[in-house]
Amino acid sequence: MRRDSVPYTLLVATVLCVVCSVLVASAAVGLRSKQESNKLLDQKKNVLVAAGLYKEGENSPAEIEEMFAERIESVLLELDSGEPVGSDVVDPSKYNQRDAARDPQMNAPVEPTSALGGIKQRAKYAFAYQVKDETGKLDEVVLPIHGKGLWSTLYGFISIDADGNTVRGITFYEHGETPGLGGEIENPQWTALWPGKQLHSKKDWDKIALHVIKGSVPPDDPMAKFEVDGLSGATITSNGVTKLVQYWMGPEGFGPYLEKLTAQTGE
Repeated sequence: MRRDSVPYTLLVATVLCVVCSVLVASAAVGLRSKQESNKLLDQKKNVLVAAGLYKEGENSPAEIEEMFAERIESVLLELDSGEPVGSDVVDPSKYNQRDAARDPQMNAPVEPTSALGGIKQRAKYAFAYQVKDETGKLDEVVLPIHGKGLWSTLYGFISIDADGNTVRGITFYEHGETPGLGGEIENPQWTALWPGKQLHSKKDWDKIALHVIKGSVPPDDPMAKFEVDGLSGATITSNGVTKLVQYWMGPEGFGPYLEKLTAQTGE
């Protein structure tokens, strides 16, 4: 077969495609366990970030694993009741909340449909990460949150004090918002505004009062403990953050669990 012929060219191209495909597939399979391990490590890191226990660049992967094992207890909850789920119902070691949200047997409708920006289903079960202090006493809980921003679904964690009402921290680890605008939800200067904010007003305990406003919170505003500065030029993303926090901290989300937490701690 002549090297400058069309059949020869097609043969070479075919062989190259097959070889490249085999190499890519082999690499994907071979690295899958490593990818899953890194994904789990990143999740643990973000839980620790929300809890205020992790400092960027100061903790090695081994230290993250050790800190998580010593300070964090993962509890799989039924959201409707706020009660832990037995391993005979759901195996926590195999549970994936995102996959469950797409499974008709494992999900529930989001009501109202506008609560999370158009997301129609959420998982029936979700993890709560209970953080212990150095004496072993419950200090705070880190809860997964998500909802729609302008361009994407925002995924993060929020940490709530053992009183079930005071925010200790918040972090967003995955989104597709515009850099410099909605993307500022991961800016440490903005997330630093959240600690100390309150979920509920004593006048209306059944409603989540915490929200992101437009502009900056006036220091003399009597409602300042329920308000967070808005993101400049990113009103829709700011509104999305308000909606997802109010949904997940409310009765359709982790509200039942937080109520039980408050009753248990007596705070």
